[in-house]
Amino acid sequence: MPGASKIVQKEVVGVKGSLMRSALGEVTTTAVNRRELSNKVLLGKEKDKEEVGLKRGRSNSTANGAQRVPLGPGRSQVAPPVANVAPIRASRPSGVNGPRRPIRDSHRIAIYEDVEMDVEEHVEPAMPPSEDLEPPSETDANFLTSDVDNDMIVMNVEEEEETTETVIPQEPKPPKVWPELATQHRLECERRVDTIREVFEDEEEDFDPTMVSEYSEEIFEYMSGLEKMMMPRADYMDSQSELTWDMRVTLIDWILQVHLRYHMLPETLWIAINIIDRFLSQRTVSVVKLQLVGITAIFIAAKYEEILAPSVDEFVFMTEEGFTKDEILKGERIILQALDFQISHYCSPYNWMRRISKADDYDLQTRTLSKFLIEVTLIDHRFLRAKASLIAAVGMYSARMLLGGDWNDSFVNYSGHTEDELYDGHMFIVEKMAERSFTKLALYKKYANKKFLKASTFAVKWSRAHIAGIGGVENTMLDVDLV
Repeated sequence: MPGASKIVQKEVVGVKGSLMRSALGEVTTTAVNRRELSNKVLLGKEKDKEEVGLKRGRSNSTANGAQRVPLGPGRSQVAPPVANVAPIRASRPSGVNGPRRPIRDSHRIAIYEDVEMDVEEHVEPAMPPSEDLEPPSETDANFLTSDVDNDMIVMNVEEEEETTETVIPQEPKPPKVWPELATQHRLECERRVDTIREVFEDEEEDFDPTMVSEYSEEIFEYMSGLEKMMMPRADYMDSQSELTWDMRVTLIDWILQVHLRYHMLPETLWIAINIIDRFLSQRTVSVVKLQLVGITAIFIAAKYEEILAPSVDEFVFMTEEGFTKDEILKGERIILQALDFQISHYCSPYNWMRRISKADDYDLQTRTLSKFLIEVTLIDHRFLRAKASLIAAVGMYSARMLLGGDWNDSFVNYSGHTEDELYDGHMFIVEKMAERSFTKLALYKKYANKKFLKASTFAVKWSRAHIAGIGGVENTMLDVDLV
């Protein structure tokens, strides 16, 4: 049929001008079918189908097999018409981006035919696996040549992973350091606290408006989240090239003198120490600038807590003009930027101590002694690992032990800690107070005053007797009526 051949040849030339295909004489089954359908409509000749059948007879392929169509100009093969066939292009050979083949290439492309195929359900041409397919996964690649089913493959992979894990030597876990406990021991302490709180009832707190019993649980839960966020690094001194823990003790002892000299609030002292520790956890400081960090920290803390905070000139006087006003103000900007202005988020142990004191009806001797004991933790770097709530509980527990009391269910309920969790911290405080150099610190002299019932005098005497194995130390704290 010369008319049809002429139309097909013209369309092939058009494809060459627009798409620049690598195989210029490539003719698909769909293109031929579309020509045949148009010829039937325009010419209305039934013998087209016969001639198409004659041309197909030249191929040796079976009815459903793959028909090979030779490529080349003017040698297009004609396939039988297929009804409702969407335009389908034969897949381009691998190396599409490579150099194009010449026109008279003898390369052949396999075209898979299926006259009865539903084209709307299968719009993509059937093609052999090529680089267009998704690459196999790592697991499939390892077992690509294996005849084992998928379940066995997964099982083998898991077995290999287990074998690999057993071969790799595991690093030994670091030993538990206080306040961390063994997992089983910690869970037992938590269960005991929960059991006590379930049966403990405090009817007086419900009628005391100052305790805010309706919101107390939510308040302390919120504070517990804050105290974790505001904790410094316990090992920050390892990153300091010129500082030591003894220098920190000297600095804190000097800050205690400044705090006492200007009659500041207890919270101001705790915030200042927290600022120092958190700042040293982030920045490396030289020895000559350590005092500047300390005086700037208490200057910032006084702004947050005190009603009438000392001026910058007074802080310059405290340092005996060792630092100028501009240096303190510049240090203030540096510290606040390093800490992201998070100062008032810190919750001192006094917040929890006031709550725990309800267990003994706010006994003045116990509370005054516990205030001294928690300030002892300020100069002991081992307590940097402890949260503020735990420090308050350790202070109250140590005060009870020194005064011959016990740690009953009421104290466990309000503190949230059992005796097993507090004993190691209690011994740290006792060891620190038993040191010979402790009585030279400003902290000892501060609480040796009768204003604080001479709590430090009694505590140091009791600690040294306890370390020496001598019991029955008499309580030498002043009576409240004599103060």
